[in-house]
Formats: sequence, structure tokens, C-alpha cells
Amino acid sequence: MIDELEGANRNYVLAFWHGQMLLAWFSHRNKHFTALISKSKDGDLLFKMLKNWNYRVVRGSSSKGGDVALGVMVDYARNGESVVLTPDGPRGPSHKMKAGAVITAKRSSIPIIFMAVGYRKKRVLKSWDNFEIPKFFSEAKVVYSEPFYINSGLSFESTSALILEYEKLLNQMSIEANNFGNE
Repeated sequence: MIDELEGANRNYVLAFWHGQMLLAWFSHRNKHFTALISKSKDGDLLFKMLKNWNYRVVRGSSSKGGDVALGVMVDYARNGESVVLTPDGPRGPSHKMKAGAVITAKRSSIPIIFMAVGYRKKRVLKSWDNFEIPKFFSEAKVVYSEPFYINSGLSFESTSALILEYEKLLNQMSIEANNFGNE
């Protein structure tokens, strides 16, 4: 699914939970993505890391500069760039989807793909997002959804319902990604 889009040089929106971002960002480095990150001090650290991994970075969030940043992300998406967002960032609540990723896909008429990451052995930080750090030599499991196309004429109410549906899907994917040995 994701390989087919990339192989066909098709762009898409990629969304994953904030607490699972470590492997998600790393595994998509050097693929010409545009990333949305916050204007916070934590965002400053992530900005440096993502620039080293060849991401184009747009700064903004739901709390600071969000409308402008979302417009920039839509413009990049409309012009052939794949974009990455953490739909529960930058301050949560954890695993509760905000509208940014879905609206970007809707307005730019490109598919959205969800990604979940799980580790067999990990450390979970006591942060708002329960940030996950794999222990050395731990196995990781990555789960991708199929691409979802969102009708650009969808009403506000239908879009809001879809956001809740996708939130449930991404949470289920996270459970699957963390379910080692029970496949």
C-alpha cells in the first residue's frame, strides 16, 4: 500500500501518534517529506533532528500558528509533497485526534495513511504522550493502514465523525503494533 504510492511517486499524508514518533520519523527520513512540528522548545530539538534527516519542516501547531501552518502543509501537499503530522500533538491529550491530518488530506485531495509503532521492550516516559523509547536490540513492529481518500465536499459534521473513526482505527493499530507473538 505505502510502497505502491511511493513507487508511483504519489504523495500522501502520514499520521502517527506523538508518543510513537521516534521510529516513525526515523523510518521516513530522506524521503522528501514535509513535517509539521510545534514552535515549542521540544519542537526546536525535533526541528534540528528532522533537518538532519532531510525533512522540510513547517513550524506551527493547534495552539500557535496552526491555521497558517495547516495552510502551508496543504499547499505542499497540493504541489506533490508528502506530509507528516502527529494528530494528537503537540500537547495532547494523548491518542485523541485533532483535525489537522484529516483536513490536510481533505483539502489537498491526497490519501491519508496511518502508522502505528510497537516495541517488544521499551521504556515509557511519564510525559503527556507516554513517549516510547525502545530498549537496545528490541524488536519493533510497524503497522500501516490502507490509504484513505477523503471527499473534499464532506460536511463539517461528517468530517468530525470521520476524525473520530480514524482515531479509533489508529488506536486499534497501536494495540496491534504492540501485540507481539499473538499474530
